[in-house]
Amino acid sequence: MEVKTLESTETSAVGVEPARSLPSRTIPMDYVRPPELVEDAIGAAVTKAFLPLRDMVVRGFLAGAFLGFATSLAAMTVSQGLPRIVGALVFPTGFVMLALLGLELATGNFALLPKAWAAGRVSLGPLVRNWTWVYLANLAGCLFYALLFVLSVTQFGTSDGGPLAEQVRSIAQAKTLAYRSLGLRGWGAAFVRGVLANWMVTVGAIMAFVARSTVGKVVAMWLPIMTFFALGYEHSIVNMFVIPAGMMLGAPVSVADWWLWNQIPVTLGNIVGGAVLTGGALYATYRPTSA
Repeated sequence: MEVKTLESTETSAVGVEPARSLPSRTIPMDYVRPPELVEDAIGAAVTKAFLPLRDMVVRGFLAGAFLGFATSLAAMTVSQGLPRIVGALVFPTGFVMLALLGLELATGNFALLPKAWAAGRVSLGPLVRNWTWVYLANLAGCLFYALLFVLSVTQFGTSDGGPLAEQVRSIAQAKTLAYRSLGLRGWGAAFVRGVLANWMVTVGAIMAFVARSTVGKVVAMWLPIMTFFALGYEHSIVNMFVIPAGMMLGAPVSVADWWLWNQIPVTLGNIVGGAVLTGGALYATYRPTSA
């Protein structure tokens, strides 16, 4: 395995000449240490903040659709009687694809752009612009894929969709009506689960910078994304697909149920989890010296 060697030295009392060399240690060339990782993430955030509108919309649209593919794949595994952990094992495929293609995911940007803002590299205007347009583009991509998914699973409306459609309907109701039945506590539960979900999702977004090789990036991203999905936490972009898809398939969920009892509290939780628990925390401990 290719490695790089780090040698440390002890200096003399006046700090001019090295006294002696200490034993060297090696670090894999593929590994990016946390301080360098944060620097790379800030640079990527600056690029994202100043993307042309066209690129934010196209990349956001594709990212939403890819997460829809991954969510329907996970739902299919569960509908076949397999344990939910199997769905969690396959779900990261969508995140990996969008990350490797450099697409725009609002929930990942909830952690990346605050780093650049804290470093003084991005003002609030471009940050809000990116979050807004990417969020809307993610929504459009999810809705577009949801429509195609429903047409496919129902044979263009000629069947009820079978076990897969029933699984999606069940998920849509669990993510809305179950919270509604609990009132304000349900709203709070959705918010907290949104915080926890994007804590892990944004760790996955940051872990994309932890390796130089494609394989290293894939493995690093897979772990936190699988974790959040297996634990059943709430991700606003995933829900942009699965709840509307369930509604199209006949789930007794209204648009108000979707937004009031899931989309709004989950999005707010995702912002807190990404901006504070990942973006803010990592910047605080690995703040670039140049900042």
